[in-house]
Amino acid sequence: MLAEQGYEAATLKAVGERAGIPTASMYHYFPDRHQVDAELLRHHVQQLDALLSGVLENPELCTLDGIADALIDAVRDYFRGHRSCAELWFAGRNETLDALVHGFHEAQAERLWLLLVGRNLIAADTPRHVPQIAFEVANRFFHIAFRRSPNGDDVTIDEGRRMLTAYLRTYAPT
Repeated sequence: MLAEQGYEAATLKAVGERAGIPTASMYHYFPDRHQVDAELLRHHVQQLDALLSGVLENPELCTLDGIADALIDAVRDYFRGHRSCAELWFAGRNETLDALVHGFHEAQAERLWLLLVGRNLIAADTPRHVPQIAFEVANRFFHIAFRRSPNGDDVTIDEGRRMLTAYLRTYAPT
């Protein structure tokens, strides 16, 4: 329902009707719609975490641009293939969902910092918040891209890619 009709249409009652479950039973398992959203987003966060772990573990990615491109492409493709995730990530925000997204960004940023420093792609004295900023900026341009088009506007994503790689290059060792 999220993918087909958007966040606003996927009420607890509508989800129950679609699943053939009485609304009262839905409320037995989930006190409100936000709990359903959180469980679904937790699933997507786990999937994205595994996906990005695989990207970051790829030893063939040995440049800043290559790593940034691979991460951006992986997230873009995941959102395209899982519209419900994109809806929750961008349209269905509440405190619980915000915390899940923020936690995801923090964990990925730490991994990215360790990888880039370990591969000598950014200077060892690069502040740890630099990849965090990169993830937050990427989140914003993905938000704009998926607002402009259900499949994520490629022009917006490519502009975001240019911005992020230019930013990260400023921390490359001299």
